Amino acid sequence: MSSLWLRKLALAGATLAPTSLAFSHYTQKPTQKSTALRAAPLKQCVGGTWVASSGAGTIDVEDPTTGALIGRVPEGTEADAHAALLAAKQAQPAWAKTAPAARGEALKAMARVIRANRVELAELLASEQAKVAGLAQVEIDFTAEYFDYYAGWARIYEAGEIISSDDPNEHIYLHKIPLGVSVGICPWNFPVFVMARKLAPALVTGNTCVVKTSEVTPLTCARITELWTESDDAALPPKGTYSVITGLGSTVGAALVSSPLVDIVSMTGSVATGKSIMKSAAEHMTKVSLELGGKAPAIVCADADLDLAVKGVLASRICFSGQVCNCCERVYVHESVKEAFLQKLVAAMEGTSQCPMTCSRRIHIGVKVGAPADDGVDCCGLVSSAQFDKVKGMLDRAVAAGAKVECGGTPLTNVGYGFAPTVLTNVKQSDEIVQEEVFGPVLPVLTFKTMDEAFQLACDTKFGLTSSIYTTNVDIAERAKNELRFGETYVNRENFEAIQGFHAGMRQSGIGGADGKHGLEEYLASHVVYVRRDPSAGN
Repeated sequence: MSSLWLRKLALAGATLAPTSLAFSHYTQKPTQKSTALRAAPLKQCVGGTWVASSGAGTIDVEDPTTGALIGRVPEGTEADAHAALLAAKQAQPAWAKTAPAARGEALKAMARVIRANRVELAELLASEQAKVAGLAQVEIDFTAEYFDYYAGWARIYEAGEIISSDDPNEHIYLHKIPLGVSVGICPWNFPVFVMARKLAPALVTGNTCVVKTSEVTPLTCARITELWTESDDAALPPKGTYSVITGLGSTVGAALVSSPLVDIVSMTGSVATGKSIMKSAAEHMTKVSLELGGKAPAIVCADADLDLAVKGVLASRICFSGQVCNCCERVYVHESVKEAFLQKLVAAMEGTSQCPMTCSRRIHIGVKVGAPADDGVDCCGLVSSAQFDKVKGMLDRAVAAGAKVECGGTPLTNVGYGFAPTVLTNVKQSDEIVQEEVFGPVLPVLTFKTMDEAFQLACDTKFGLTSSIYTTNVDIAERAKNELRFGETYVNRENFEAIQGFHAGMRQSGIGGADGKHGLEEYLASHVVYVRRDPSAGN
């Protein structure tokens, strides 16, 4: 998840009331309890129209905190995927001819609908994800802000340039044109925000878009789509310009990314899925933009402000229970400050308290794990039993290999798939827990002697999404800029990016990127036109 919004929430703590983060147009307070949650319609949104799926299969969606069934969506079929792509293909030429300013107004309308229903959407999102209520509200609010951000690009993105020709009677025009039909594959950890990340830059540049939601967390995306289609706001994108469909990656997802109708596939998810998409897209040479896994290192230097480092690392690791691809997954601390840093870090985490489902308003020390709407909760359980098993399995193997558990290390009962935030020491660089993405609240801590060693250890990974360093030495910070081979590096702050930046990875963390000017340009192709004039014309 990105944004200054999430950064503010992380810095202030999950107990911060969501409305204190909001702009003035966010006037309605979250109720902090689930009202009657509306399940997604048992249809597919194809080209802005709800139609029955061609198959009878369905996907059940549970509340990970309680285990209760809270919704059901169509499993989807290859035929559903093809219908959505056909609608996008047919609508794209007219959408591309629409004035960019009008396309920007369409994004603003999408944002308005989200804001008008922000509380309902946040409660649904928190329930289907086991996400802290404040963080769920931030994701909804920032999704609206993301549409507005890209709406602002409608009038200012560069649609081309004039290139000098060797011929004095010729002009060379380089036009930036929409690619055509885009496909967006969304993850389960920030499904609503990433849906906006796929839709907004595609639509504003004249592309049409088909979004496939995660089968784990599809309800809020489907509900937003339902609200868009129910709205009478005339500025909303016209029929055919977008589809939002549900289904399994192995069927619906595979059909989308392998289709010859598609001009770009943008996916956020695992490395394995990204590799599969690249293979499928290669058949038709379809462009891909992939944000994949990460194993972000944090380097804590001898001169670092240790309190700041602990605050940043903690915020980065417990956000959404560690299920964030760009957040800190391993720490390298200078041996001279290891004990002091570790003492502060463990003290910040070891107060982990399990909040009962009916939590009182007492004060807790350390990280508190509970249900989304409980008072003062910092994080909840994991998103699914499969994710819980993965995290526990990696931790168990690390301990069996000799890792020392400094705090946590145990499941938590009565909070769904709860897992206590965990700090590990006595681990080796080659260990699985240091090399592979955990995607849970488990943090290995290692030491280094020299900055050369620190940079070498940090870069010793197949991933390359984000990194961070804590130092008061500007020379070390400058070295980090040049020697940390990652898509993003954060200096003296937690791992949350800004939408005007460019969220992109190196190595197996992906190809292409999102956000800002450069994220918008992912959806544009170049068309060079040579125009030679007759110098005698008009004489």
